[in-house]
Order: sequence, then structure tokens, then C-alpha cells
Amino acid sequence: MKFIPHDYQRYCITRIIQDEFLALFLDMGLGKTVITLTAVCDLIFNRFQVSRCLVIAPKKVAEDTWTREQSKWDHLSLLKVRPVLGVKNKRIRELNSPGNVYVINRENVPWLVDYYRNSWPFDMVVIDESSSFKSHQAKRFRGLKNIRRHIHRLVELTGTPSPNGLTDLWAQMYLLDEGERLGRTLTEYRNNYFFPSARNANTIFSYEPRPGAEEQIQELIRDICISLSAKDYLSLPDRIDNFRYIQLDAKARKSYDEMEREKVLELPEGILDAGSAAVLSGKLLQLANGAIYHTAEQIENDEVRQNREVIEIHDNKIEGFMELIEELNGKHVLVFYNFQHDLDRLERALSKTKLVVRELKTSVDIADWNAGKIDVLLAHPASVAYGLNLQDGGSDVIWFGLNWSLELYQQANARLHRQGQKHTVYIHHLIAAGTVDEDVMSALQRKDDCQAALLEALKARIEKYTAVRQEDPDGRVQKVS
Repeated sequence: MKFIPHDYQRYCITRIIQDEFLALFLDMGLGKTVITLTAVCDLIFNRFQVSRCLVIAPKKVAEDTWTREQSKWDHLSLLKVRPVLGVKNKRIRELNSPGNVYVINRENVPWLVDYYRNSWPFDMVVIDESSSFKSHQAKRFRGLKNIRRHIHRLVELTGTPSPNGLTDLWAQMYLLDEGERLGRTLTEYRNNYFFPSARNANTIFSYEPRPGAEEQIQELIRDICISLSAKDYLSLPDRIDNFRYIQLDAKARKSYDEMEREKVLELPEGILDAGSAAVLSGKLLQLANGAIYHTAEQIENDEVRQNREVIEIHDNKIEGFMELIEELNGKHVLVFYNFQHDLDRLERALSKTKLVVRELKTSVDIADWNAGKIDVLLAHPASVAYGLNLQDGGSDVIWFGLNWSLELYQQANARLHRQGQKHTVYIHHLIAAGTVDEDVMSALQRKDDCQAALLEALKARIEKYTAVRQEDPDGRVQKVS
């Protein structure tokens, strides 16, 4: 296929060629992959400034997207893209095979750095979805930081550079300029542009930007960042959000309320921090979907073993899902689930139909979906959130299980609602009424700081259930927290 770049794509290609270190904060669907490969091809074959390029990407993207994009466009035919994936021996074999672009999943970055050490052979590195390098404590970040001096060109790609706030920018910018613009340490960056917003005597839980800090930070990084929004450059198809509220029947409602109360009151002394909030929210989201994991201890040969069982609470959401599938009347559907037991129950329900159902695992599944061979494609949002092009296979998304990540939510929806989609995209949300599902959906719609929204929602539940009614000696009812 012949590549005719849009003006903004031509500009981005030129900037990658001219600038040795650059971040492309391009919205979903703007063609980050073909832009980058076009620049890499020019740098290798026309300008002789690059010999070997390493692409670091999420696993599903590394498996499919970069090789698919290279084979799609005529002008990239000279490039040889080698996926460095799988077991150790296979990765080593690919690294030592002739090629121009080597694609590795981000989990193997520490191994790759240790494998080459000071003999680092890649003069150019591309980080696909650089927001996954936002943590300065992650091994993948530390690995790249250690060999940063051996990297002569670096390009960062993402549509969501700061999904959880401006503090996410520091590590990404450090890999570009080694701390020149935002400070050489995260502490320095925080001290200059933020103040603690939630803390106790010993620990700071979150930071808020100082007045004017966002404008200062944007000005400092403007010369090495390009930020573009899809709505300004592309004519995207319409998107319609459909909210299906699933009413729990009396038995399910009683079970949910009792278990919700039990899980909330399990918190020691009503303490709620980020860790306990995540655990509690996960349990409540499971309850809303209809099942929950239960860890039971059993003694075998004088040893205590833990056995995780699934307790099924209700089928109300499954029933609502099957009704929606029937209403869609054969339209191909991409379904996002949240927990493994969601997947198991969905597969069990769908097995009673004549639909072709597949769980997204490999590039074959992607190809079959885009070829129209799959009626229902089941996927966890974290496995498809970045880079995968699924717009040819359908235009309907169903969220069976919601989660608190705004970044995953936006990126997952963009697998269908993107450039190349020919039909109106429908995003269907199955929401268990009167449950934590409503809190999640409200936060996602407002595009809130989801961690703060999570804490506030759970605090409200704690206050509700720890308010115990007792009668005093005079028979009056008092509320004691």
C-alpha cells in the first residue's frame, strides 16, 4: 500500500530525523507506528545515521503491530523487523540474525541490558507507549537509565504521557535529556513543581502541582515534545456510548449487600490507604460482576496450603450481557472483561450459542478478527490497550467488567474508534446498579483522578457500614462511628 502522509505526519517524520531525542505525544489513531518506521527507514538507508534500531513495546504490540505495519506499506519494504520474543534462546537467536529493527517487549528490557551491558549495539531506541516507563523505580526504567549514554537517538511514543498526573512525566523526560529540563532526580522535580496533597506523619501519598507549574513544565519540555490531538487532524467516525444498568434481583441484591458490608468491615480499624483500597475495590468489582475469589486454607501432609476458589453470587450481569448480544443480532463484538472468572463465565454462557467466540491471545486471533471470522472477541483491556489495530473487525465494544484505569479505558476503546473505522462505534457499558460499578463509570465519564475517586467512593462505604445503631439505656437510638 502506498503511504501518503498527512501534513502532521510529514512534520513528525521530519522532527524524528532532525532531533536526536524526541517525544511524540500523539493521540490514539494518528499513526505513530508508520510515522516512526518511515523516519527510521530514512535514517538507515538514506542518511546512514542509524544502523540498528530497538523498539520497546507492550507484549501484544511487539508480537503484531510493528511487523504488520512494516509489511503493510510499500516504502518500508527495505526494513527487516525482527520480534525479539519468547524463550531466552529464541530471543538470542533473533538478536544475532540480520535485521534493522528489533522489537522487544518491555518486560525483557532488564534482561536485554544485562545481556549486552557496555556492548550495547542499538544506536536508536524507540519506546512505544512510554507512559509504561513513568516509574523511576521500575527495573525497565533503571535498565535504560544505566545504558542511556550508549543511546544516540531516542523516540518516545504515547497518547497518554501523564495518565495519573504530571509526576508521571519525570522518568520519561529523564530518558530523553538525563534530567536537563525537569531535574536530575524525582525529588528535585517534586520539590520544584509540587506540594504534598495527602500524607501522614511519615509518608506522602500524593502530590498536587503548584499554581502555574503545569505551564512551566510544558514550556520547559516544549522543544523535545510534539503533542497532537486526533480531533484536530482526523475525521473520526461517530461514537455513541450506551449505558446498560443491570438491576440485581432480590437474592443477588441481598448477597451483594451482605458481602460488600463484610468486605468493607474487614479493613483494620477502618484504615484505607492506596493498597487496601485497591484490594477492596477489586473485591467489590468482582461482586458486581457476579462472582468472587475466595482463598481457603487446607492442611495437606501437615502443611497449610491456600486454595483459591470462585464463589458465584449471581448471573444478573451475564444475563444482561446475553440479552445485549442477542439485540446486536450478529454484529461482531469486542468484549472487555476484568477478572479470570469473568472470562470463564462468559465463555460458558457463549458456548450455548452458535457464535464464533475467541479469546484474544495471538496475532492469528487479531488477523481472524479483522477478517471478520470471529463474532465475539474476548479480551482483557490491559492486553489490547496499546497499538493494536482492530477497527476492521467490528464497531461494537461491550465492557462487561469495568476498572478504575482511565488510561486503559480510553486506549482500549480506541482499538475500534480510530482512523480507518468505517462505521459508527458503539461503546456498551454493563453497569450493576447500586454497586461500585456506578462509582467507576462516573469517574471515567468525568475523567477524574481515578485513584482519588476510588478512595472517596470507598470512604463513603466505610462511613456507611461503620455507622452502628445502638440503643442507650433510655431507649433512644444513637449513631456511633
